[in-house]
Amino acid sequence: QLQLVESGGGLVQPGGSLRLSCAASGRLFSTYAMGWFRQAPGKKRDIVAGISWNGGTTYYTDSVKGRFTISRDNAKNTAYLQMNSLKPGDTAVYYCAADYTSSVSAQSYDYDYWGQGTQVTVSS
Repeated sequence: QLQLVESGGGLVQPGGSLRLSCAASGRLFSTYAMGWFRQAPGKKRDIVAGISWNGGTTYYTDSVKGRFTISRDNAKNTAYLQMNSLKPGDTAVYYCAADYTSSVSAQSYDYDYWGQGTQVTVSS
């Protein structure tokens, strides 16, 4: 079983950057694929990015390609989401999640463990 804790959210101006972290406690973090999802008020939770167990495969939703980078450090049991060139439309609660199948999935129902979320607000 994994416990996931996100950090790094906050208020940033358009064009700014934030780096989200997802710290995992528990065994076998390196065997899980990891995903970042976001949910804006009144909208469903959608995939932002995903990464395979060894970092060899990544996935990005179209709206963040070229601006966001997902990475992981298995030695530190931590996944990251570097977000650059932020836009007001990126405002949401961001969640990290772990998928035991280890492959990258864009579907929230494939993920077994979730963090509590961290708020990202992009506003001038």
